[in-house]
Amino acid sequence: MIATSTKHIQSEYDVVVVGGGPAGMAAALGAKEAGSDRVLMVDREKEAGGILLQCIHPGFGLQHFKEELTGPEYAQRFLEQVLEKDIDLACDAYVLDIDKDKRVKLMSGSEGVKVISTKATVLAMGARERTRGAIRTPGRRPSGVLTAGLAQKFVNMLGQLPGHRAVLLGSGDIGLIMARRLTLEGVAVAGVFELMPFANGLNRNIVQCLHDYDIPLHLSTTVVDIQGRDRVEKVTVAPVDEHLTPMMEKSWDIECDTLLLSIGLIPENELSHQLQLRIDPVTRGPVVNSMMETSMDGVFACGNVAHIHDLVDFVSQESLLAGRNAGWYVTQNRPPADNIRLIPGENVAYCVPHTISSDRNHTVYMRVRRPMQDCVLRLSDVYEKKIRYAFPAEMVNLKVRPKILENFHGDTLRVDIVPQEQA
Repeated sequence: MIATSTKHIQSEYDVVVVGGGPAGMAAALGAKEAGSDRVLMVDREKEAGGILLQCIHPGFGLQHFKEELTGPEYAQRFLEQVLEKDIDLACDAYVLDIDKDKRVKLMSGSEGVKVISTKATVLAMGARERTRGAIRTPGRRPSGVLTAGLAQKFVNMLGQLPGHRAVLLGSGDIGLIMARRLTLEGVAVAGVFELMPFANGLNRNIVQCLHDYDIPLHLSTTVVDIQGRDRVEKVTVAPVDEHLTPMMEKSWDIECDTLLLSIGLIPENELSHQLQLRIDPVTRGPVVNSMMETSMDGVFACGNVAHIHDLVDFVSQESLLAGRNAGWYVTQNRPPADNIRLIPGENVAYCVPHTISSDRNHTVYMRVRRPMQDCVLRLSDVYEKKIRYAFPAEMVNLKVRPKILENFHGDTLRVDIVPQEQA
């Protein structure tokens, strides 16, 4: 990675971006492009780049850069642009609070506690992994139980293996990638166990990380006990019924010394809660309009803070939009307000953004609740689009253009994804 050093932090900025991962870097660039003179990006780690730095596998950048990159390569390209645009970067710094006047209080090892005045703020803090406590897995509490992301950091950045024989609970993308990574490093992976009847990772990762390495995937199965006093010695797994209740009479033991958890991500929204932003109970992120502006004037959100993404390219796309709108907010050049609210309908868990304008182009991201094949994405009675497959693990995105809505005169638009025979 190219070197990044903390610059002297000024007392006033046009835009402050909280987070230096893929969302933060893209948002900072967007704000600069939109005309903001003074932009500060704050990251709590010693080096910007976020989770990308430990993702040494390829598969990044196909959408944004039109070529396949590793995580560090993707991060470096953005970080080079951040430094070229003369965006101030404060690493090893932590944002403690943002008040109603958008003053940012941050703590830095080099500058202590400092309060910064800003005209607009972009929240881009990313997400954290769910841990064992989130799903209340029974059993002892020996060492050897860790999240897949932490194991990835151990292996890829610290050169340490978490164990010799591993079981994975959950089929999220980080877990699937770690199943392959551990196998390549000589760790025996006994299997991936997923509570739901469908996988929660991208289909390409199911194929490339499990099928290609003969790692079994057990759907509708979960870990019901962890055994071992000082170190994990075995786990007990059991299939679940249609109510997700384990069928203990069909359980079996698997000897292992490591249990990796890949059971979902939680948006890092402590600052959003402090600001009392309106939160979507499904995404667990702030409600945002088509400018990625939250319920508080001049506060924007993007990336995994707003909703969990499956591709970093989509994070960058969305965050550039948030940054540009923060820049336009500062220069008082913002577009007209939205006039249509999106309503998630059949088999649609959520839509982001939550509102759109009939006068501009938009990209709307959504997730389905259950897998569906040969289906139709429908916007009320004004638009339909055939989709071959829809999976909960993969975001569906739709380009909404003014032409689609030229004959629509309401203020709410229902979004459904239904089988073709119902359309």
